[in-house]
Amino acid sequence: MTSTSAEIPGPAELTLEEKASLTSGADFWTTKAVERAGVPAMMLTDGPHGLRKQAGASDHLGLNESVPATCFPPAVALGSSWDAELAERVGEALGVESVIEDVAVILGPGINIKRSPLCGRNFEYFSEDPIVSGVMGAGLVRGIQSKGAGSSLKHFAANNQETDRLRSSSDVDPRPLREIYLRGFERVVKDAQPWTVMCSYNRLNGVYTSEDPWLLTTLLRDEWGFEGLVVSDWGAINDRVVGLPAGLDLEMPSSRGRTDAELVAAVRDGSLDEEYLDIAAGRILDLIRKVRARAAIAGPLDAAAHHTLAREAAGRSIVLLRNEGGLLPLSPARQVAVIGAFAANPRFQGAGSSQINPTRLDSALDGIRAVAGDSVSYSAGFPLGSADTADPVALRDEAVAAASAAEVAVLFLGVPAEEESEGFDRTHIDLPAAQLELVDAVLAVNPNVVVVLSNGGVVALPFADRVPAILEGWLLGQAGGSATADVLYGAVNPSGKLTETIPLRLEDNPSYGNFPGELGHVRYGEGILVGYRWYDAKKLEVAFPFGHGLSYTTFGYGDATASLTASGDVIVTVPVTNTGSVAGREVVQVYTSLADSVVQRAPRELKGFAVVALEPDETTTVEVTLRRSELAYWDVRVDGWVVEGGEYVVEVGASSRDLRSRTSVLIEGESVELPLSLASSIDEVLEHPMAGPALRAVIDAQFGAGSDIIKILGNFPVGRLDGIPMPREDMEKLIAEALA
Repeated sequence: MTSTSAEIPGPAELTLEEKASLTSGADFWTTKAVERAGVPAMMLTDGPHGLRKQAGASDHLGLNESVPATCFPPAVALGSSWDAELAERVGEALGVESVIEDVAVILGPGINIKRSPLCGRNFEYFSEDPIVSGVMGAGLVRGIQSKGAGSSLKHFAANNQETDRLRSSSDVDPRPLREIYLRGFERVVKDAQPWTVMCSYNRLNGVYTSEDPWLLTTLLRDEWGFEGLVVSDWGAINDRVVGLPAGLDLEMPSSRGRTDAELVAAVRDGSLDEEYLDIAAGRILDLIRKVRARAAIAGPLDAAAHHTLAREAAGRSIVLLRNEGGLLPLSPARQVAVIGAFAANPRFQGAGSSQINPTRLDSALDGIRAVAGDSVSYSAGFPLGSADTADPVALRDEAVAAASAAEVAVLFLGVPAEEESEGFDRTHIDLPAAQLELVDAVLAVNPNVVVVLSNGGVVALPFADRVPAILEGWLLGQAGGSATADVLYGAVNPSGKLTETIPLRLEDNPSYGNFPGELGHVRYGEGILVGYRWYDAKKLEVAFPFGHGLSYTTFGYGDATASLTASGDVIVTVPVTNTGSVAGREVVQVYTSLADSVVQRAPRELKGFAVVALEPDETTTVEVTLRRSELAYWDVRVDGWVVEGGEYVVEVGASSRDLRSRTSVLIEGESVELPLSLASSIDEVLEHPMAGPALRAVIDAQFGAGSDIIKILGNFPVGRLDGIPMPREDMEKLIAEALA
């Protein structure tokens, strides 16, 4: 692939067959070359938290072993850092590894909303909140593309489960679709311009996303200004002749030429305008030019430096859920019983297409022993999945004996890999029974228990009020073991915060009863009340709320202020002080609410956040910008975004339920003028700037000023009550004059 960008031809210089060939893969990972015209092939590989490039030639199934690459923390963990700058640095490393391996596009990030904790692929996604997903996703995209590799924003859109994922229709109303499931994608596209967007497998409101002109063209390109190409998820194409004019540019993987021939035949019989093929081929040629124009990065990879970054990212992603009595951090001098198979055999990534072949792998047990040496014992504690034939009772008895002889027991618990993967959804959120029994048995002999979790999706924590210290470790990538030791012993002060609520029960989740759907459809019946929005609106108790995460220090918040910029954005400032004795980081979260809104709203919604690092006794003023556009709701009456006017409450705090400071800001709203007709209600006509005063005068004259009649009749269509408050022909005339 030595062609330069100047040598890449345009679509007009290619034959019909050559243009069609460019729009589908040659094999599982590469596009087709057009040797006659000097168009090289390019390679796309799996991500999103590491490079999964096959070591040998690409095979049709993509099953060959992949080259060693740095496995960074998956999105479930990295999202908990809430740090877009850290995400950008991880993205830069991913970009470097992609360029060294001559990869054009790394497939990621995935930013789908965590609608249900059961989604088998939640480990690849950031949050239940679109602002967090959008900010973190944009950081990764900027980093990857700064090194000359393309990213592929996925999975577009409303891909929130694995069950029947290639056919099921996500049936979502316009408001939640716009405000929850598309908002993060919109932010990444507008802020970072990914080189590619990957369409999802599923149908959206009955239409395959690979064939949806509204989604792929009207929304993505015309409204959001996306400039790149749309690639299918691998095997997502239902009908290329339909999908191409809808905005689907590149089919992956290879169809062995079958769908290329379908496109050629459709152009020749007149059922497909060749212009659409020119557009798609042109976008692919543009991507090849970008790849050819990038600066080379010489290998070999600095694996040690990237491992160090992976360790930093993992340490910043761990969430300290509980630390009663200051049990953590541990002293190296304390006798510690490390219990749990995950300590020695780390579960560091999810299963499926994103599995990375790591350059090295740290275990937590080795990391702990590197700090505490001979003061550490180890017991497996429980079988590691169904393939482990060890006797669970014997393992538990051995662990209990070790715990009784130690000062502190550190239990590494989690979800076995076989229960959490791309391709299927979980059926529950419970830890295995053997692990829960182990917790009870260890607590009976030693109250000083630390639980460290390894899981790609949230789990129920029935022991949360009995275990003094809990670390949510998620899946932390190849350096997660050493990073866990860093946090346990205080070399790193934990600063992660939850980007998804941990419920007490699965049944409390807003999607319960509407997940995973039936007969090819899944109804998003919870509407906009996703995640913490639901738990707050329903006033449900939770195990740990969205945004929660403790530190080895403490932070004090001063009085927040809010002001408006000339463009209508809201600038929120708040002084934050490290009131403890060690340096630490705080994630300052800003939520807004509006009383008496014309539409349903959650009690509060995250609209911005910032990460601040502070030394002991240090105070800094944190500034967070809330974009005016993020305050808007989707008005189904006018099919557009509307910022509602009024006094918005602004709450600043350490979680969605730990709000430290409160202020307000008066927002000037946007008027919504509904088209008037005889189907309009009396109330709607009264709100119209032209027709309203005239109708009000008639009502006051007929029923008296201040009459309660409008409370009774206000929602009646004006064409249904002939003579009340005026004859139908007079009402028609009034509406016509108002619209003239």
